This record gives sequence, structure tokens and C-alpha cells, in this order.
Amino acid sequence: MHYLLALPFIGLLWLPFYNRELPSLFGFPFFYWYQFAWVPLTALIIWLVYQHDRKKGGE
Repeated sequence: MHYLLALPFIGLLWLPFYNRELPSLFGFPFFYWYQFAWVPLTALIIWLVYQHDRKKGGE
């Protein structure tokens, strides 16, 4: 389950993937809203990993 923690790192590290303007969302270019979307997504991923470790008893 800890492999999920690599997703935000990989998703934001690969800059050529999101270095563009379109599609825009509410007037924000893709470059900005893609990064902002990772903030709650990363928090959710961290929470899921934490809950899994807590239930499992940690490692």
C-alpha cells in the first residue's frame, strides 16, 4: 500500500505532461489546476495509507 505515496511524486515530477494551457477549468490553465488537484488527492492518499497501516498494526 505504501507504493501509493509515489503517485503524487510521479504525477508532479513529469512536467512535460501538464505543461500546457488547455484544457482550462474555470479560467485556470491546465498547468495550475492540475497541480491544485493534487493537493486534496495527496491528502486522501496519505490518509488511506495511514488507515491501512493503523488497521494492519504498522510495520
